[in-house]
Amino acid sequence: MDKQNPNVPSHAHTRVAGKKHPNRRHPHSGLVHDHTRHTARFTVIGNHLAQHAELSLLAIGLGTHIQSLPVGARIDIKSLAARFPEGTTRIAAALRELEAHGYLRRERVRVPDGRIVTRTTSCNQPGHSGAEAPRPAPRKRSGPPGGKPLPAVPRPAYPAPALLQQATDLLTGLRRDDPRLLLSACDTAHLAPGVAAWLERDVTPTAVRQALTTDLPREALRRPAALLAHRLTTQLPPLPPFRAPTPPPTAPHRLQTCEGCDRAFRAPAPGRCRDCRSHRTELGEAA
Repeated sequence: MDKQNPNVPSHAHTRVAGKKHPNRRHPHSGLVHDHTRHTARFTVIGNHLAQHAELSLLAIGLGTHIQSLPVGARIDIKSLAARFPEGTTRIAAALRELEAHGYLRRERVRVPDGRIVTRTTSCNQPGHSGAEAPRPAPRKRSGPPGGKPLPAVPRPAYPAPALLQQATDLLTGLRRDDPRLLLSACDTAHLAPGVAAWLERDVTPTAVRQALTTDLPREALRRPAALLAHRLTTQLPPLPPFRAPTPPPTAPHRLQTCEGCDRAFRAPAPGRCRDCRSHRTELGEAA
């Protein structure tokens, strides 16, 4: 009785689920893949679509086909029915399935010629579209050495665009006087109001340039923008003295014709010229 009978059929094995199933480790039966790596004309399809638990087989196949098409391809019901043997009813139902699960978005839009058309968007990962994807956090601008902000600079009373542009051009040209004064765009925008405040006080651009570039340290400048901001603040000249506005020139009187001698003369109103008036005065005195 201790010998096994080889003719006795083996007992049914207890069903094992999950990753411990023997077929998981030793695939002696079932599907076997014979894969070759694609190098051209292939499409990456997510398993969430290819193995979707709720989509029909027709919807899965249609979704795979749509994701493989180029931009601008026609995927309306009539075009798909002309391409595949399935009828318009089944294709329409499959499109509704894909739309319900987020693989398609269809919207009515008006084109420039006034017509209203249906625009279809294919989503290879529902819920992760480009419009809804979280944007990467903006990179922090690397600050100056030590992390200290630039000192504040004076501000012009009337920051006209032309004045600020002149100040920006002046700062940009400082590198010609000293290559160490090569400023970044951010530093130039910070310093431009300070230079504009000098120009607003009737200081010539040449004088501003000399004040910023004269007697610079001989050693390397770690923060040239900070040095310029300090000079713009501490050496700011006073406001120019008040000058009363020059009255506009008086317009000359109109030409009049003398009523006594018909000679032209300038006067605010018609009458007699100076000679005729003097002559009448002399006649009156003689009488």
